[in-house]
Amino acid sequence: MGRAHLLDSRPKRRTAALGSAGALAAAALIAGAVVAPTASASGRTSQDPQARGAAIAAARAAKTGITWQDCPADWGLEKPIQCGWVTVPLDYAKPYGKQIKLAVDRIGSTGTKDERQGALIYNPGGPGGSGLRFPRRVTTKNPLWVNTSKAYDFVGFDPRGVGHSTPISCIDPQEFVKAPKLDPVPDSEADKLAQRKLAREYADGCYERSGWMLPHMTTANTARDLDVIRAALGEKKLNYLGVSYGTYLGAVYGTLFPGHVRRMIVDSVVDPSREKIWYQANLDQDVAFEGRWKDWQDWVAQNDATFHLGTTRDAVQAKWLELRAAAKKNPIGGVVGPAELISFFQSAPYYDSSWVPVATVFSKYVAGDTQALVDAAAPDLSDTAGNIASENGNAVYTAVECTDAKWPTSWKKWDRDNTRLHKDHPFMTWANAWMNLPCATWPVKQQNPVDVRTNKGLPPVLIVQSTRDAATPYGGAVELHHRFKGSRLITEKDAGSHGVTGLVNPCINNRVEAYLLTGELDNADVTCAPHATPKP
Repeated sequence: MGRAHLLDSRPKRRTAALGSAGALAAAALIAGAVVAPTASASGRTSQDPQARGAAIAAARAAKTGITWQDCPADWGLEKPIQCGWVTVPLDYAKPYGKQIKLAVDRIGSTGTKDERQGALIYNPGGPGGSGLRFPRRVTTKNPLWVNTSKAYDFVGFDPRGVGHSTPISCIDPQEFVKAPKLDPVPDSEADKLAQRKLAREYADGCYERSGWMLPHMTTANTARDLDVIRAALGEKKLNYLGVSYGTYLGAVYGTLFPGHVRRMIVDSVVDPSREKIWYQANLDQDVAFEGRWKDWQDWVAQNDATFHLGTTRDAVQAKWLELRAAAKKNPIGGVVGPAELISFFQSAPYYDSSWVPVATVFSKYVAGDTQALVDAAAPDLSDTAGNIASENGNAVYTAVECTDAKWPTSWKKWDRDNTRLHKDHPFMTWANAWMNLPCATWPVKQQNPVDVRTNKGLPPVLIVQSTRDAATPYGGAVELHHRFKGSRLITEKDAGSHGVTGLVNPCINNRVEAYLLTGELDNADVTCAPHATPKP
């Protein structure tokens, strides 16, 4: 995934399917939530050491609670948002062994005491995305969330390895963002060899810098962490909103802790089948990105009066190839080559909110203003905090996807699959391949993905998905819908923005709100018309 699923928070970090701990004070919330023992998928609590460890950690967290205080100034989280820490085992099979700290934040529900329904926990995706900005939906008075925030505390967290939660790293951040990088599309075997060397060095760097964490950087462990956070909040059951990779985290949580779920919404869904996690999921993504790239080009062509990039998709594509060739021959501003162009332009197929900004920069370039493109696509070496965050996001992305599942180790297979796909889907295929290739030489044991399924006690889950999503293709939502019995699927037809619940579409917004406030779902699956197309 070119950076795969990730970046709801910040699409540009790709080189990463769909933000950033303090003083002592305040009182611990919670007088000890009752924690049910955790059943494994088989229902046997005692035999599974990790399930047992998760139950021990959750019981401990319920007793300890969270000491809430003002957030550190440099986290960019205004009052009355509060921050705190939750301690979890590095290895759930050893719940009394080494512990790590996770950063959490919250804003209290805005309604009356009678209206309050508990905490709503959010994950924006990645793997590698931070959820700490979620409470800002309340402080910024986001109209889509006003009613929901009356009923729920909004809670965000940095997953293990991310941001303030025992962050991992694979390479020096300034080195990571340096440009221009090699053109992802290889011209020769020598080009492929150079990329393979970089991928192997990156995997080795992850082990050198963060090797002690890597074996424990899995979606299943993050799901266990989520259950410990639930307990620390004093919540008997989890209310959860997950977007992009956050849907896979939700699917795994729902499988491991079905009886701990109260309400769950998953938006823009990663296909949870073990056959797709993660190698095939990335190949599927390349196909979907090509489709959405064409959707964007069609829109640019329809708005030729504004952008002057051509009146047909083919004309816009020709301008793109011209730009790409020029940047390859002579990087724009000395720093923007093909790799940097893809990092910037891929945000258009990711998010409709990027359609106008990307087209505007492209248009300016064609009209002779190269600076706008350099400003948009080149790294800012002076932004050390941003570069640390980008490198960390990529490190977590890589660590989780590589450790979650077995990946092909044969270069022949990678070469054959990506060469074949590139023919008809050239926009993202090779960029995505190189981003994921560290998994072929991953230095720690790769695990087996959780078998996502309905286990006893799982309530109805609400699934939301657009049909033309690039980062998490539509089939993923259909697959999870089949696996989670009693779930409901809302399909946004003929739309493709990644992350649907944040967009204005009353057909979707009203149902999401009704489900969170009342638990109510439609009697059947629903198809909604698309949200409004961006206007230039």
